[in-house]
Amino acid sequence: MNSTAQDLLFSWRQLRKSPGFTLTVIVTLALGIGANTAVFTLFDQVLLRMLPVQHPKELVRFEWSGSFQGSMSSFGGDSDNYFSYPMYKDLRDRNEVFAGMAAADRTGVAVSWRNFAENKDAEIVTGNYFQLLGLKPALGRLLTSQDDTAKNANPVVVLSYDYWKTRFGASPDVVGQSVLLNGHSFTVLGVAPRNFDSAIGGYRPGIFVPISMVEIVMPWTAPRDDLNSHQSVWLTLIARLKPGVSVRQAEASLAPLWHSLRAAELLQYKNPSQRFAKRFVDDSHLKVIGDSRGFAPNRTDLQKPLLILMSMAGLVVVLCAVNIATLLLLRATARVREMSMRYALGARRSRIVSQLLVEGGLLGIAGAAAGLALAPLAATSLVRLMTSSDPGAEPYSASIDARILLFTLAISLFATLLFSIAPVFHFLRPDLANSLRQNAGTASRTSHRFRKLAVGVQIALSVLLLGGAGLFVRTLDNLRSQHVGFQTTHLETFALDPASSGYGEDRAPRIIQDAIEALSRIPGVVSVAATTDPELSGDNSTSNLSVQGYKPGEDENMNFEQPRVTPGYFATLLQPILAGREFTAADAQGQPSVAVVNLSFAKRFFGSPQNAIGRQIAEGAGNVPYNTTIVGVVGDIKHTDMRTQLGAAVYMPYLQMKHATGVVVYVQAKGDPRTLAPVIRQTIHQLDSTLVVDGLRTMEEQLDRSVADERALALLAFGFSVLATVLAAVGLYGVLAYSTEQRTREIGVRLALGSPRAGVVVLVSREMLFIAAIATAIALPSTVALARLFTTQLYGVSAFDPITLIGAVLLTALMVVLAAALPARRAASVQPMQALRTE
Repeated sequence: MNSTAQDLLFSWRQLRKSPGFTLTVIVTLALGIGANTAVFTLFDQVLLRMLPVQHPKELVRFEWSGSFQGSMSSFGGDSDNYFSYPMYKDLRDRNEVFAGMAAADRTGVAVSWRNFAENKDAEIVTGNYFQLLGLKPALGRLLTSQDDTAKNANPVVVLSYDYWKTRFGASPDVVGQSVLLNGHSFTVLGVAPRNFDSAIGGYRPGIFVPISMVEIVMPWTAPRDDLNSHQSVWLTLIARLKPGVSVRQAEASLAPLWHSLRAAELLQYKNPSQRFAKRFVDDSHLKVIGDSRGFAPNRTDLQKPLLILMSMAGLVVVLCAVNIATLLLLRATARVREMSMRYALGARRSRIVSQLLVEGGLLGIAGAAAGLALAPLAATSLVRLMTSSDPGAEPYSASIDARILLFTLAISLFATLLFSIAPVFHFLRPDLANSLRQNAGTASRTSHRFRKLAVGVQIALSVLLLGGAGLFVRTLDNLRSQHVGFQTTHLETFALDPASSGYGEDRAPRIIQDAIEALSRIPGVVSVAATTDPELSGDNSTSNLSVQGYKPGEDENMNFEQPRVTPGYFATLLQPILAGREFTAADAQGQPSVAVVNLSFAKRFFGSPQNAIGRQIAEGAGNVPYNTTIVGVVGDIKHTDMRTQLGAAVYMPYLQMKHATGVVVYVQAKGDPRTLAPVIRQTIHQLDSTLVVDGLRTMEEQLDRSVADERALALLAFGFSVLATVLAAVGLYGVLAYSTEQRTREIGVRLALGSPRAGVVVLVSREMLFIAAIATAIALPSTVALARLFTTQLYGVSAFDPITLIGAVLLTALMVVLAAALPARRAASVQPMQALRTE
């Protein structure tokens, strides 16, 4: 213990003697460790962490396969993750392998309390939800099956812990109070436990509502009768296995029940074809999947980007460690006489090694502490960047917990051992006779080889990271520069849902029209329109349509995107009208039903835009009346995201909608649309103070959100590559500077014998240029090979992209030239007589 304390004190004094060196090492470590900790914070929550519930490994979820016709509502992922409420009840009540089963959906509601209204995420759950998860309340009580009985009979809510703290001031008196949800009074039962957000991964609702209140919380679902319809899928299911039952056993046990339930549902379809019936029942299968981490639709989207970022961050920390090892080895050469003297005076090898490891440990601890200080800020920025979330609405936490601390400790220990091992080996077997001579300062061949290897590794990693960054930057540029089919500049957009303020569907169209008219009168506004299916937001709204005179194939998909839009929508977005007209105020309830189709729809069914005008279509399939006339054709656009075309689509008038819903409003401005934000809020507030303007942003900002993953990858990869290049330059400069100093006498002799100074520059640089060439030759094929593993993240660029690869090589060459320039210049300016006197 006494010797360790002495080593600590001695190491502290040694590091204080070289503040510049110490600060450089700590900053380098902090950047590498901080980046890894920040990326791992999100990586852990998305891909690794289990739900904070009782025995999470017992939880399972379900996926089904087979035919389906009906309505489907989802918050992400494939439709086979969602079930109807009647199917949920049948599976819950008739299985023999689960201790319980619950259902949930997510939505947004308008919450009013003490005369302040806001939109808040909510989760609609069955009454047994909390009991199934084994959770206990932080305050009051949680929902039970008695709170989820008849339709609209249970106006009660449970608050999330975070929402209770931020919105209700953590007041214990909130239990029993009333809050307004969408204008309806609900009683607060209690508060959910502190560490629990939701069984849906990456979702942080503020309120939990019993599923029996779905038509109050989601009024647009009333026409579908979701609590009774077998042909409306909208719920995710979660179940808990009975003790001793495995996932495979549960799946096998459910197979007969699933097929009998599907056979019963088939009877509700009118005249199904034999092929449809076979796929609906015989070919249908219910798969049971472990759900310890919770169902998270965005997990698939984030998985590959996070794996890429984690790999890049790992390469950066390796690069940092190698860079520090190089610096420590260069510093060690200045301590050869010191260590040799200690050996000569009888110091044991173990004491020397111990002191070097303690010195490296001090640097590692300081770097880890600095990295941990940077990590929360970096993690918060990363979460917002990758999830397109606003401050305060992040779906994942950026706080440092025990798991993150353990990871940071592990990565710090790895880096510390990696960079400490070089000076340890350097001093294991010193040459005492040569080292104690006055001119001893030269390094061993082993340390010289290590420095060259370290420089080569740093250059290779720089090329690798520069190549990856180039591919992601080009992908982002390709996505952002493409034409989406409508104007994205001069547009301000926001969501407006009258139902959230207590408006019925009979009054909603009127208040939407009033809002559009009021916004149109704002100075600087060109036009205003709205839609139920916003652009580039990841949303889809599809329904089945029939085309008069067209007989679809048996397996042909006749579901099309069907946005409802207000008059002037295409003019507001500058989406070109190719034939016919767009909607007007005359296309309202009671008037002939009309539609506008896009170019893809017109070409698919009619051959050209002109041939589509006047043709008839109908909602639904089979023997349905063709009562909707096509009056216009518009150009194709990117709708869901920047990567995919919309496909065939049919636009219909919002004013002819039987069950009006909320909309997303688009305001076209003459100048900068951001200047209109406060006026828009004021105008809507003057119409009705309970109306909530939600998600007010420019269309350019929405476009950035639609490429959030690509933007995050490009920015972070660029940052990592810049850091790697700077570190490689520092390492290369240090090695060359030291090598030049050691060869001062040789250079002086060469110059005295008539060698040109340009030849000295070549002499000094040649070896490093050779190492850089070999490192680049190794890194380039490695870059291409690794890029092929994530081709799905690229757009408009291949893994073997010559522009990117050449750019990485040129930037690396520039870095090598700049790093070598100063040592080479110093070597060329050596005075022969002075150099010959240096020893």
